[in-house]
Amino acid sequence: MEVPEDGPGEGQIPHTEDDILTEEDLRDIQEDLSHIEVTNGDSSQDPDAVWNNKPFPASYRTNSLKEQTLLSLANNFWRQYTHLYPDRKPLFMCPLNECGLEKFVCTTLQPTLLPYSDLYNWKECARFVSEFLSMDPMNSPIELPHTLFSTSSVLQRQKGNCFDFSILLCSLLLGAGYDVYCVSGYASREMCLMDESREVCPLLEKTKESNGEPPKKPHKKYSVKPPRQLVSRFELQQEAKHQAKIQAINLKEQEEEEQRQAEAEKAGPDPLYGLRVHCWVLVLSGKREVPENFFIDALTGNAYPTKDEHFLGLESVWNHENYWANMQDCRKGCKDMTFDLGDPVCWEVMLMGSSKPLLLIPDMEEEDIEEQENDNQDQDSRKTFQMPPSWTLPIVITPKEFEMRSPQGKKLLQYKKSKLEKWAPYLQKDGQVARLTIYKDIECSLEVEVQGWFQNRMDKLDMRQQKRQAGLTTEYFSPGRSDALKVHTYRSLAPETERTMIFYSKARLDGLERREEKPKEMTEMFQGRPDFLYCRLTVFGKRPKKVAIAGGPMEANPRPVLKITERFYRNTEKPANEDVAERVFLITEDRINVRYHRHDDHITTSYWEFQKPSNLGEKGFSIVLSPETCISYQVEPSEKCNKQLYVYETLLHLQQGELSAKEAVRKAEAEVLEILSARAQEESDPQLMISIYDTEQNEKSKEQREALERAAQEERLQCALLEQDYLAPFLARLGDPERLTRAQAQQVKEDCLSDLKQRLIEKANLIQARFEKETQELQKKQQWYQENQTSMTQEVQDTYTEYCSEAMFRIQILEARLTRHKELAPQKYLALEDRLNKDPRLCEGHISPQPGGHQ
Repeated sequence: MEVPEDGPGEGQIPHTEDDILTEEDLRDIQEDLSHIEVTNGDSSQDPDAVWNNKPFPASYRTNSLKEQTLLSLANNFWRQYTHLYPDRKPLFMCPLNECGLEKFVCTTLQPTLLPYSDLYNWKECARFVSEFLSMDPMNSPIELPHTLFSTSSVLQRQKGNCFDFSILLCSLLLGAGYDVYCVSGYASREMCLMDESREVCPLLEKTKESNGEPPKKPHKKYSVKPPRQLVSRFELQQEAKHQAKIQAINLKEQEEEEQRQAEAEKAGPDPLYGLRVHCWVLVLSGKREVPENFFIDALTGNAYPTKDEHFLGLESVWNHENYWANMQDCRKGCKDMTFDLGDPVCWEVMLMGSSKPLLLIPDMEEEDIEEQENDNQDQDSRKTFQMPPSWTLPIVITPKEFEMRSPQGKKLLQYKKSKLEKWAPYLQKDGQVARLTIYKDIECSLEVEVQGWFQNRMDKLDMRQQKRQAGLTTEYFSPGRSDALKVHTYRSLAPETERTMIFYSKARLDGLERREEKPKEMTEMFQGRPDFLYCRLTVFGKRPKKVAIAGGPMEANPRPVLKITERFYRNTEKPANEDVAERVFLITEDRINVRYHRHDDHITTSYWEFQKPSNLGEKGFSIVLSPETCISYQVEPSEKCNKQLYVYETLLHLQQGELSAKEAVRKAEAEVLEILSARAQEESDPQLMISIYDTEQNEKSKEQREALERAAQEERLQCALLEQDYLAPFLARLGDPERLTRAQAQQVKEDCLSDLKQRLIEKANLIQARFEKETQELQKKQQWYQENQTSMTQEVQDTYTEYCSEAMFRIQILEARLTRHKELAPQKYLALEDRLNKDPRLCEGHISPQPGGHQ
């Protein structure tokens, strides 16, 4: 154990010269340890701990020489620790692995960087470990576990205690570059038992609202002063005091009620308070831009400050390089602890050569400091012991396991007045991956709200929020729907009921952003339209009764439209007096009201009121515009406004606008019905999107891959059939005898050579025939060219030249093939003859004797 030269500080383990082990002592200890047989008594009690029948590597079943030396050093450290601090609990140093063999805890860590970007950050990594494993409580809550499995075994079982969780999380964070350590200590009952039933769900935590007042508008120097308020200030002060008293009383009652409820929900006293053993992860600042030290509870994946009241004490910390024992007072938990592992007063390191440098002793001269550094370097060269590599198998998590996360792909978390359920993607038929149920009471019996999250849905559904008491449902969609629906809030999917639809306005041609529907009203909000329309309000009347058609079903009439109001933004390209701000179509009254925009320097706006004639728009009828037909107010009167033609054209334009508005309303009603019908179909039979690269979930890709494998297998079988015995056809002529006579063997040999000779001749003839054909065609073409050369165009000559070039190329290829065939034919014949001579079926030893005793 490492201490400064001038002796131990307060709380340290003193050293003497006899405590330093020599090489002879180490060899004696190793020899003694080799004769000790360790049996794992706990593994027989736990069925999951019986791993002896599994084929583990040699590193699981035996200790190397370096590991034995490390165990002896740990034993020496432990003996001195227990001798100097007999009242303290034993340290967690050398538990048994799954094969019942002692292993030092530092060598159980396996720093690993997995090829998943989500695991590069500590938050996602901690959440993955907490979801991937399920907690297996320790046999005794106040005693250290006797066994510690390797990370590969923990991943295979997908369950473990807090030590297994922390070892796995620490290994992954070390691989990601964090300065992390496993911590063995004591924690509260809720943390040790992974009880979050009194904690608020992280998804429900509200952001803190700023108490600051809204910024005041700057006071303009030349602005009009507001009118004087003729109100008594004394009365206002008295009223404010009265309201403040009422507010204080209500706030006090609310605090008392919350305190009373908190006392009722508070857990009872824990008889094992401060004694429950727990393991968690310590993250030190510095690496990966971590600003300050903090703890991570591997069971839940939550982060806590080092002064959190859940952590009641700390015995030791370790990583893959060294082991430190805590020498600080833990009466106040971890609130006053320092985590400078290089401080020998607060931490006792087991191995020399730690990555954490020792603190310098103050009031030392430079010569003394240099002398001490030289002495420390000499001692380090003699005493430094390098940690052996990890004995565990590499950490491997397949993409399928990473996607499934939780055991069997599902997990349930209990919070205060809420439950959170999680599923792996594609596990639920409707694509749901998470569901949060909020309850009114602590017993979780009365549902208040249900929130569900979805993935990979064809209808682009991301989230659904259902408020049970209000009967209100809100659905959120991602971009990509054909109707560009973004948010849908409704009480029922029945048409003509209260609902609100929000759309992705940029994805729609009409720029619709919001549609609010009530039984008698419909409001549509637009954005970015070229006609500057931003609002359309429609008022419906009572629907007429259904009409029965003879011989047909009952048909419902559409709702009558009573009033349509359209509002427009300001178009700066037009004068304000001619730019329509609002149009009101009173359809049942045959009236149209138009209001224009206001000039900046005016206080009133122009407007028109039209009473539509009964025969407006019909051909062959004259229309008389009386003063009752058109009533107008012009802020800036002009001559054209008084002309009958201008008024008539304006009226016709407004009538056309009314027809367009009614048509748009009917289209909106039809679109609502279409969306509701599509949503009903999508909910009754939800379809999921599967990537073509997902070979596990994509059935079409799987079928195609299987078809390719079958085709490849058939091709291999075909090749095998083609590569059958070359003597099979000739032996079949003889009836496939087991042994051939000399005459039969000679006959088979001659037939085989004759067949090859015939095929070689046929191939040579075929090449020769093609060569002669190409030559004759070229000669005919050349003769034709000589006869018609004088009357040819340049294009025909170019075509002839190109043909001659291609023909000469083919003739040269055929000539080369024929020459090569003539050269290789004798070699192939001789090769087959040699092969026949060496074929065991045609040799002397395998030829049966001739009838009559002659061979």
